[in-house]
Amino acid sequence: MPSPRLCAAACLALAACTPSLDWREVRPAGGGVLALFPCRPSHDERTVPLAGAPATVALQSCQAAGATFALSFTDVQDPARVAATIDALRTAAGGNLGGAPVVGAAAAVAGMTPNPLAQRVGVDGRFPDGTAVREELLFFVKGTVVYQATVLGARVDASAVDTFFDGLKLGG
Repeated sequence: MPSPRLCAAACLALAACTPSLDWREVRPAGGGVLALFPCRPSHDERTVPLAGAPATVALQSCQAAGATFALSFTDVQDPARVAATIDALRTAAGGNLGGAPVVGAAAAVAGMTPNPLAQRVGVDGRFPDGTAVREELLFFVKGTVVYQATVLGARVDASAVDTFFDGLKLGG
């Protein structure tokens, strides 16, 4: 018969292996994108002013492991508005948290349209209550559709961010 210590160690080992993130493939309606979310996302859509014009933005988001995972997209319908839209989204991300966006690397999403503003960006800031927060963003484009993938939380797990961003594929 196993010792109580051995049983306790086995239970702890099994608990440590239990995933807190339940990854699943999601194809947002009308998005032309396949995403890998760590939880079941909810869907929202609204029209907002963006880069000087109204834009209908679709959003898929969920919370897992102390972070919010989100994917939003909008078709700006005019190639001349793509850069201004990405810039407005990046500026808003920094402004909402009182932090400065810092470019980490160029975006690399399967099927994306090359764009110099398609980038991975990080923002360190604060929630309105003063709590420190980290936001990781990925901006990318397909034609005139602008996408923003976001992971936001007081503590952001780098491997979860990489899995979320690397799981994005266009043409789905």
